[in-house]
Amino acid sequence: MENQNEQIHQMRGLIDTIKRADVAYYRDDRPIMSDRDYDAAVDCLKKLEEKTGVILSDSPTQTVPGEILESLAEVRHTRPMLSADKTKSMDDLVRFAGGRDVVLSWKLDGLTLVLRYSDGKLQQAITRGREGIIGEDVTHTVRTFLNVPLTVPTKEPFEVRGEGVISWENFQKINDALDEPYTHPRNLAAGSVRKLDSEESKKRLLEFIAFDLVTEFPYTLKTEQMDFLAENGFDVVPHLLLLSPNHREVDLAVQEMNPGKFSYPVDGLIMEYNDVAYGKSLGATGHHENRLIALKWKDELFETKFLGVELATTRTGMVSITGLFEPVEMDGATVSRAYLHNYDIFEKFQFGVGDTIQVYKANMIIPQIAENLTRSGTFRLPDTCPCCGEPLVVEETSGGTRQLYCKNPHCAAKLVQKFAHFCEKTRMNIEGLSDTTLEKFIGHGWIRNFGDLYTLDKHRDEIINTEGFGVKSYERLQASIDRSRTCTLAKFIAGLGIPMVGRHAGRIIDRASKGSWELFENAIKDGFDFTILHDFGETMHDNIYKWYADKEEEKLWRPLLDHITFIKTEENATMTNPNNPFAGKTVVATGKLVNYTRDEIQTRLLELGAKPASSVTKNTDYLIVGEKAGSKLVKAHALGIPTLTEEEFEEMAG
Repeated sequence: MENQNEQIHQMRGLIDTIKRADVAYYRDDRPIMSDRDYDAAVDCLKKLEEKTGVILSDSPTQTVPGEILESLAEVRHTRPMLSADKTKSMDDLVRFAGGRDVVLSWKLDGLTLVLRYSDGKLQQAITRGREGIIGEDVTHTVRTFLNVPLTVPTKEPFEVRGEGVISWENFQKINDALDEPYTHPRNLAAGSVRKLDSEESKKRLLEFIAFDLVTEFPYTLKTEQMDFLAENGFDVVPHLLLLSPNHREVDLAVQEMNPGKFSYPVDGLIMEYNDVAYGKSLGATGHHENRLIALKWKDELFETKFLGVELATTRTGMVSITGLFEPVEMDGATVSRAYLHNYDIFEKFQFGVGDTIQVYKANMIIPQIAENLTRSGTFRLPDTCPCCGEPLVVEETSGGTRQLYCKNPHCAAKLVQKFAHFCEKTRMNIEGLSDTTLEKFIGHGWIRNFGDLYTLDKHRDEIINTEGFGVKSYERLQASIDRSRTCTLAKFIAGLGIPMVGRHAGRIIDRASKGSWELFENAIKDGFDFTILHDFGETMHDNIYKWYADKEEEKLWRPLLDHITFIKTEENATMTNPNNPFAGKTVVATGKLVNYTRDEIQTRLLELGAKPASSVTKNTDYLIVGEKAGSKLVKAHALGIPTLTEEEFEEMAG
């Protein structure tokens, strides 16, 4: 078994390596490994899949097609999916163990599923459904999970029970991009598994963690069942074997399993007899099986004083409400805020500044407000958007709850993508301002235009106290902002988000304007015809003028000019090398180049005084050919256009 587990672990490592290589090659145009090494990794993965009989659902050797259903089919379970008896008492756990060997594991907080296998292949995936008797067929979405084995070495039919979950890390990433955020990974997981469109479900980064072998194979111990599942490629719930534990040993084991250090949401622990036959002999009630018991953590309540709320506007216009209270120590951490999930919850508490409230950490992780003991009802929510100052409205969501919304179409919070575009590495290269961070900063009103990016030091203390930030991350961000204060006109224009005017067009404008913003702006004022520039068409020309005339857009970019110093690009190589063969020539590059990204080869051509182009025509003077060149090379041959390898190009360029 150990060798099998090592091989599956090796497979997971190969899958991760291959995926990272794919992103680097296809998305970033910056290969991190040679084609030879890549092919070797894929071959090694295929051999391991053949040897183990296990193929994981996210394996690059498999492509799971998208599937959209009209509705979910009902399926009867072969064995009722009952719950576990519950307790919050450690004494009950000790009494349950009763001197027998027990297994202690996480009680995962997601959507319970049963997976059926036959002839070594996944046949069906079923939800718990009504009373654990009739479930729903969700095979189409479970096939898109990150880690579900599509094939296994065991050919005999068997069923495995587990939990469909989303890690805390992935939950944060996904939730930040949703129009209506979920309050907990459990809700997101349940909604994602039951989607009719498997492609939509695939985006939710679901995982399956196995905890029970339903089929009665000849295993006498629970730990043997867990080993069987691991050998067949499943991620098995972490667990501890306790041998006839006493009260102290049970207490130590429970303390060891700290939910704050676990990557997935949990709502307790499960204790189960290791002796499978003994557990089965205890039977079941209509609600739970007597072979196991669940320990639910007590929510320890702490009293504190309500201080007010913090509002933040999201890119959808929804305004989140966070309750603020006097700092209190909970589970080893100082907590002073708790998210109030909607307007209805805020109203329910009838807050007033100074009210005595009770707070706790749900499942020992998420700060929550449990009760307002005073209920003075004197606190009123701000009625204007924290970002743009426009009035807020209360609207009912599709889920039936009420939320605060900013309806101003020009609110900066709705322009997160514009700011993210400006900060990209190939534009102004401001590191530390991801979409998520920008949304927080903009939502708090710290960023209302591009110029505000350069005055974030005014909000230093607030930023440092923002979740996910600290002194070091703030200092790194500020250093990156300061570096971007000096830039070329090309990068600046590319970052402004003028429709169809990107990096290539920015470089051309940079050269035409000699690196001067004043010359570029004066050209617009004087009615300059941008179509005379190489690779500029009428649409790009019109877009520049429409963008410049848009007063709302001007409010965003005009303040930038007080913070940016423009630097000149290198003079054209034609100045220093009159024999440069590329001066004034139209040059196209195709295929994968070794020493240049697409952006870098165009920059190099401009430095040589050439005219970079994206398509081959009869006016093309040279075609630079990299690996996997396609139709452009064929067309160049047909037109008799000279072709150059990357080495030949570099030699000619000197």
